[in-house]
Amino acid sequence: MNSSLLQRLRESMAALPAAQRSVVQVVLDEPRAAVAATVEQLAQQAGVSMPTIVRTCRAFGFDSVREFMLALAQDLAVTGSYLHRSVLAEDSASDVTSKIIHAAVSSLTELGRRIDVDLLDRVATRLAAAKRIDCYSVGAASTFMASELQSRLFRLGCTSNAIFDAHQQLVSASTLGPEGVAFVISHVGRMPYTLEAARFARSQGATVIALTQPDTQLAEIADLVIGVSVPQDAVMRVGTEAYLAHLVVIEILMVRLAQKLGPSVTRGLQQFKQLLHKHGFDSAEYSGATEATDEET
Repeated sequence: MNSSLLQRLRESMAALPAAQRSVVQVVLDEPRAAVAATVEQLAQQAGVSMPTIVRTCRAFGFDSVREFMLALAQDLAVTGSYLHRSVLAEDSASDVTSKIIHAAVSSLTELGRRIDVDLLDRVATRLAAAKRIDCYSVGAASTFMASELQSRLFRLGCTSNAIFDAHQQLVSASTLGPEGVAFVISHVGRMPYTLEAARFARSQGATVIALTQPDTQLAEIADLVIGVSVPQDAVMRVGTEAYLAHLVVIEILMVRLAQKLGPSVTRGLQQFKQLLHKHGFDSAEYSGATEATDEET
């Protein structure tokens, strides 16, 4: 076999039966994820039966799915792209667009399958009862998420802060107490000073909630862990799919929290939106600007 397995898959697509084409498309869209997936997961993603996965592997000269995946893994080790886990250097603009969008959609679909709804509800309940919610983070990606979370909490009328400085996180941890929540966001989950702040907050009686990958050091410390798993990014430690997954989790939490806080919060959000619109922040045109121009002339 002179050509790579990925190249053979692309070249053979048109000649395959429809069901096998679906399988190959799933593999080509996310080859690294396919290597790690079970036969059942691949079948679900491709919308085919498990025997179809086996037949597809045999169509390319492999006696088993395991042998096919081993060859695919070896292929990726040699030809893997550092641009994106699904994108190859020779891909066209259309291929790049399709693969990146499909990879993002697949990650969110997988998040929907794995997300622990009961856990999210418990987190929302704890947030609703908290006297203060301080959001800790470190690094560009997590800091963006913590700022978004704090902004959303603030709009719901919750007392909250977004804290990125190591010293300030310790000050926060020492003052939260049993009625407070330390909401720690770190996809990597092993930054020393944030872990120290989380431990200290918990030692002072605060509830520590972590938005991180499962099985991180942060997850071991936290009282409540929202585990988010996405395929590893080829370029960044925290890639676009992690951003999207975290934002979706925050959205779910904030909507559920608003429900628990009651109708007064919904009315407050409506009034806030109207206020922003009046002052031009949420509208295409700002009437005040026109009035100012008229006065000047």
